[in-house]
Amino acid sequence: MVDKERLEAYWKKNLSIIRNILIIWFVVSYLFGIIFYDALNSIRIGGYGLGFWFANQGAEIIFVILIFVYTSIMNKVDREFDVHED
Repeated sequence: MVDKERLEAYWKKNLSIIRNILIIWFVVSYLFGIIFYDALNSIRIGGYGLGFWFANQGAEIIFVILIFVYTSIMNKVDREFDVHED
């Protein structure tokens, strides 16, 4: 059985990772897609403004990438705390 302190450290690290990933997602989806939309539109990619790209596709693409990043990081953390599945 895993001791309580180890479980608390594991959960604290997990919450820290989730917080950081949510901050990244917030920045991309809300700040880049809504707040800085006009400023980012001065940068063109494929004929469209970067703000338009973030508002329409960027948030979803970043969300999917963050899912893979989270699983990768958590697999390492699970091994570190010896709670991984074989």
